[in-house]
Amino acid sequence: MSEGWRETPLSELASITMGQSPQSSCINTGERGLPFLQGCAEFGKRVPAAKLHCSPPLRVAKSGSVLMSVRAPVGTTNFADMDYCIGRGLGAVSAKQDVADNIFLLHAIEQNVGFLHRRSQGSTFLAIGSKDLSALPVPSLALGMQRRIAEILSTVDEAIEQTEALIAKYQQIKAGLMHDLFTRGVTPDGRLRHTRVEAPHLYKESPLGWIPKEWEVVRLDMVSEVDRGKFTVRPRNDPRFYGGQYPFIQTGDVAFAGGRTLKSYAQSLNELGLSVSKLFPPGTIMVTIAANIADTCILGMPMCAPDSLVGVQPKTREDARFIELSIRRRKSWLESRAPQTAQRNINLEDLRPLIIPWPKGWERSRISEIYETQDSAIRACEEQLAKLQKEKQGLMHDLLSGRVRVDG
Repeated sequence: MSEGWRETPLSELASITMGQSPQSSCINTGERGLPFLQGCAEFGKRVPAAKLHCSPPLRVAKSGSVLMSVRAPVGTTNFADMDYCIGRGLGAVSAKQDVADNIFLLHAIEQNVGFLHRRSQGSTFLAIGSKDLSALPVPSLALGMQRRIAEILSTVDEAIEQTEALIAKYQQIKAGLMHDLFTRGVTPDGRLRHTRVEAPHLYKESPLGWIPKEWEVVRLDMVSEVDRGKFTVRPRNDPRFYGGQYPFIQTGDVAFAGGRTLKSYAQSLNELGLSVSKLFPPGTIMVTIAANIADTCILGMPMCAPDSLVGVQPKTREDARFIELSIRRRKSWLESRAPQTAQRNINLEDLRPLIIPWPKGWERSRISEIYETQDSAIRACEEQLAKLQKEKQGLMHDLLSGRVRVDG
């Protein structure tokens, strides 16, 4: 906190309303009364989406106020875009007229949410009360300065939302494009073939459905080596095997990669660890076979893997992306092969005979290139999003601690 910068309890700047659960007879789906929010389950990115209504409402969050979860997860916020009836899982913070700005308060609460986490308590689930929320320290600033800070942070928020919307749009385009590429394929000039409705003579039936006539259907083990990872030591966390030069990945690493090239890792094995594990070369497609089924990635460096992962090594490394996409498209089928038990899993007998489409080499390469081009646009947006989010965190710290002053 900068010198001369003063904080005050939230209750000095805002009115606080704690929610209360109404009688079940008051709740309805017929839009009688006010939209009803029991907790943060109905929260959206910025504003909530109520599924129920309440008549008559007991506790009301006025339009423009800050909505906050006061039960686990404590501190989650939204903005009230209209009047809402709020249940006991929520509180509402409404800026006092000519004293504070609601958007400023929203950011001030987000910045100091750790205070609420420390105050939360409960035997069954964590929760805070009215006294805790009232005592939340927030910067005591002139209204004009509050509004200027709110304006700056809202501008960054808008940029973040626009970037998130662009990513969602690109993801939707990519999903549609992948469907077309794997059902219609491309011509030598990179254009999609005419659809089966337009040109039925270009297609044939196959175990995978209708595919271009030039394509084959092959087993995964015909075009790659399919081997299971291993880590034979129990307990798995024995420290004698860790902390060396060999990256060691788990199912979570593969799931996080989301089909992309994996170059990062959290654990490593030493020589002793390598002797009880399996090292896969770069370009290997890793497939999860336990808990998470058929999540994939492509290794960007040599990595070791346990038996919850299978490594698929293409006979031609240039086919890695095409094969990875083919496996990803069969995810639902592979998931259906997993027994409905507490620990769902598949095995090599499910993956090795997995059938995938197999166009000519040039077409496999072209499909992979088109995918990579589309995914690179998404990656660029994701990098921009991360940059904006980091920028916002820095601005919030600087503006709400007094490190950087603004004119009001």
